[in-house]
Amino acid sequence: MRDRPVQFLSAAVAVACVAGAGSLLPRILDASDRAQLRYTDVSVEGAPPIVAVGAAVGALRGLVVDYLWIRLQQMRELGQYYDARRLADLITKLQPRFGEVWAFHGHNLAYNLSVATKTPEERWRLVNAGIDLVRRQGIRYNPNDLILYKELGWWFAHKVDGLSDDAHFHYKRELAREWHLVLGEPPESQEGRVRWLEQIAASPDTWEELVAKVPAVDGLMSALRERMRAVDPKFEPRLDRDFLMALGRWNSVKSGPGYARMFGLHEQFRRRDPMYAAIDDVLSEPERRDAVVALAAWLRKRVLVDFYNMDPRTMARFTKEFGPFDWRHPQSHAFYWSKLGSEVGSDRYDNDDDVYRILNDDRTTIQAMQALAHSGLMRVDPLSQDNPARLYDTRWIRAIDRYFRELYRKHYGTRGGGPDTFVDFYENFMAQAVRELYHAGETEEAQRILDELDELCGRGAVIPNNKYVAPLDVFVRNATFGEYEMVPDVARTDVAAVLRRGFLEGYLLGRQKVLDQSLAFARDLTEFFRTNRYTDFRTRMGDARLADMIGSLERSVEDVLVAIMRDPTLPLVDRLTIYNRLPEDQRAMVYDEARPQLEMDFAASPFAAGGAKFDAMYPEPPNMDAYRARQAEVERERAQRLDQLREGAADRKR
Repeated sequence: MRDRPVQFLSAAVAVACVAGAGSLLPRILDASDRAQLRYTDVSVEGAPPIVAVGAAVGALRGLVVDYLWIRLQQMRELGQYYDARRLADLITKLQPRFGEVWAFHGHNLAYNLSVATKTPEERWRLVNAGIDLVRRQGIRYNPNDLILYKELGWWFAHKVDGLSDDAHFHYKRELAREWHLVLGEPPESQEGRVRWLEQIAASPDTWEELVAKVPAVDGLMSALRERMRAVDPKFEPRLDRDFLMALGRWNSVKSGPGYARMFGLHEQFRRRDPMYAAIDDVLSEPERRDAVVALAAWLRKRVLVDFYNMDPRTMARFTKEFGPFDWRHPQSHAFYWSKLGSEVGSDRYDNDDDVYRILNDDRTTIQAMQALAHSGLMRVDPLSQDNPARLYDTRWIRAIDRYFRELYRKHYGTRGGGPDTFVDFYENFMAQAVRELYHAGETEEAQRILDELDELCGRGAVIPNNKYVAPLDVFVRNATFGEYEMVPDVARTDVAAVLRRGFLEGYLLGRQKVLDQSLAFARDLTEFFRTNRYTDFRTRMGDARLADMIGSLERSVEDVLVAIMRDPTLPLVDRLTIYNRLPEDQRAMVYDEARPQLEMDFAASPFAAGGAKFDAMYPEPPNMDAYRARQAEVERERAQRLDQLREGAADRKR
């Protein structure tokens, strides 16, 4: 009986302590907000309902999360990734402001779990789930956590756009298809893309505001609802991402070239898909054109904000300030998230211990721009299974030039040689850009950059040098050919790379000047490499060990064209287009060598299913028999010369 008063007293003290702690919690949260002790400016702003429960639990929640986090680290070390996924999900619910666990959870999905699957579709589902987890939830609950932005940008750059994953081509196809359906084909010019995104950003925020501004939109949706209820009496359109992608597919079929036009997909979809037929009937009426445009802009804004957690105003601003982003490209998203993270969260890491985090984030940003320069010019057919065509986009060169200067000023005082990272990047990229612009025929821009390199890294450098003093053509030749003395194998890859670019841009995009410059470069390099004093010796078997790494220009052209024709990463329709635009002699070069692979790819493509004939799309060049006879004679003569050289070498050895 004597214990009972003690128990009551203890319970009363415990209740008083809990009440006292609860009364202190608002002041503690307010102090933490003022001192920026959390990864969000306001502790409870945008938080899920469970945060309120956690706040009520008080310090006990921290103990539980600490235990679970320790257990999670043990699971990671043991490779128990599926169990770790469930535990990480629990921690994010208990402690949604714990940014590091969101980063781990997303990385676990995108990297550890995805590679354990057996199909590209399964891999993409998990990679996309990891990206989506951080993009839609982690960053919403931790809007000032720079680490989450940097990690998200890195996943787009490394996992999706990189080459290390066996399924990376599938990732690129799926991302390009998704964003083509969401946003449509972007305008060609940078200014056009800015206006395009600004129109989306200027769309009303709510459905009611849209209807008040464009009343015809309400009539359009009513007509669509009535049209579909003839098929499904309970149909009610949901204005969400799925509906936007249905509109995107309809627009791609109606207006896009490629597979849709070749195989009559419009009529096929009308017969098989009632929703597509209803959209086509209602949205195709000319008097509804303005309403369709307004509806699409509003849907795009809502899907960007609500589903992707992206701001179209920021997308437009980045496009205006930096360059022609194509949102079908993974590196555009890598730039968006890393740059946004720098803007909203870097002040929390502006100290000597954490400044490297800002540096790494900025590296991701400028590396994304570099990747867009190398492959940002895209051709996407969302209705095919082909890989997107990705070509060099010189418009990014000037943008990188400007942004380098900004980063250099920003990190000038960063410890550990921070600015040197960007100087090395700038010099290497711009030296390559001079070569790219020169080969593309943009000699004035190439000369301007060469002059800047001389001013910053040449005669105007801390230690002056004459590296960039030479005339433009001499610099390009020296910068290109000078590598071959130390790394001769680079010569072969350079010839192939320049010719490949020339053929793709010349025959696909009509850039004749690029094609002419590429052929001239390959001719000069071939002559240089086969005749200079570093490659003029032969082995005891009679081979020119280095000079024979590059054959004649004709052989290089043939090798590159055959490689293009056989390349399954290029859309089949692009390969067939190039073939049919080639001169007769070049078509003869590739016809026999490329035919087996092309015929196999054709049989597995929608071309064959649509009834097209391979021989009609890949016609045999005229006088092919005579060409084969000439090539046989050339090969016989070449074999005879090689035998003579080897016999001479053997005689000299004796």
